[in-house]
Amino acid sequence: MTRSRAQTRLMLAILGAVFAFLYVPISVLFALSFNEGGLPTAWTGFSTKWYGELLRNADIMGAAWNSLIVAVASTVIATVLGTLLAIGIEMRRRKGRLVETLVFAPMIIPDIVLAIALLSMFSLAGVRMGLHTIIVSHVVFNLAFVCAVVRARLRSFDWSIVEASTDLGAPATVTLRRVILPSLLPAVIAGALLAFTLSIDEFIIAFFTAGAGRSSITLPMQIFAMIRFGVTPEINALATIVMTLSLVMLAISQRLNRGSLPGQ
Repeated sequence: MTRSRAQTRLMLAILGAVFAFLYVPISVLFALSFNEGGLPTAWTGFSTKWYGELLRNADIMGAAWNSLIVAVASTVIATVLGTLLAIGIEMRRRKGRLVETLVFAPMIIPDIVLAIALLSMFSLAGVRMGLHTIIVSHVVFNLAFVCAVVRARLRSFDWSIVEASTDLGAPATVTLRRVILPSLLPAVIAGALLAFTLSIDEFIIAFFTAGAGRSSITLPMQIFAMIRFGVTPEINALATIVMTLSLVMLAISQRLNRGSLPGQ
């Protein structure tokens, strides 16, 4: 009994150290975004003025708008294609590892490698860089994540209702629209929220596939440009907003996806 308690305490201590390592810097960043003086070494009082300064910064607002355009467009496309891809893979009678590898390769390949590959493809095709190339790149990146989330739900899907719909004479499109998609809707929304979060936060692929000028600068690229001259209170406020948005999206995604795995 004593040994079991000691092991439990050790595991709790390790878990506490890991959580402290992960979340203490985030907590410090969050607190400094409300520091009136804006100095990282001294607390001079609570203030929200840096959030006001952030909203008055035209460069940051322009980059935020570009990120929103990229995230919404890439999420819509990746969600549609990823859902159809997941359904197609699960409906195959014979599932090969080659198909699995090709579908989920973007999740495994390092971002820098994928970014260089996409840049090379656009250059060889003579495509002019801009927001449209970032959107296409993010679709490639997010497609596998949406497919993975939807497939997790499909593994516990009752395919007998699809057979019943077919036996009753419903066309494949009607079966997909009125039988399959309503059952998959929570997983589809969860995949879409995950794709949106990943697109908002993504930097490397956007950096490589963006065009020249401010018209294609996204929010992570703007943050990177600003921190080269030092971390300012505005960056702390901006990072806090992005982090909070990402955490909220991920929490909603996890809640919607609850029960998608078999046995849950």
